[in-house]
Amino acid sequence: MVEQLSRDEGDCFLLTPNQSMTWKGNIRVWLAAVFLQLMISTGMVLAGAWPVLPFAGLELTALAAGFYYTSRKCQKREVLTFSPELIRLEKGLTRKEKEWKLPRRHTRVWQDVPRHPWTPPKLHLQFRGEQICLAPFLNIDDTEELVAILEKHGLRVEKRRRPEKLWF
Repeated sequence: MVEQLSRDEGDCFLLTPNQSMTWKGNIRVWLAAVFLQLMISTGMVLAGAWPVLPFAGLELTALAAGFYYTSRKCQKREVLTFSPELIRLEKGLTRKEKEWKLPRRHTRVWQDVPRHPWTPPKLHLQFRGEQICLAPFLNIDDTEELVAILEKHGLRVEKRRRPEKLWF
């Protein structure tokens, strides 16, 4: 998602992944799975198939780990700020972990054209040989919105096609 923030230092945009459910929603779904698994496992144990219990516990543990991993990945944040002379990019999960300050005049923007039409293009900021991936978690529509914002702020987005990779 691309959201505009109001800051004194210039135009500022918050880039975040789409999040289908909140953490509380994830816990509710997991508790529903626990309840359903408990009912099924109880029936199986009463029928004499007690070895089902450890596998039911492993399944619920794997489901909880998957929910946690996905929720954690959805906490990524990137803040892109445009000032008259600089482009500042901040990345992190719950706090700022990395920051780049790039001169606006000498920064190039590359857009990797995907091979498949359903794949979102990847954006990169480049300055002095350093390439910084810009919001790789955005979907196609949000990436197009970000490209429009970059062009509105005077950056030319150059499209390039990566060389074809072999399957291995």
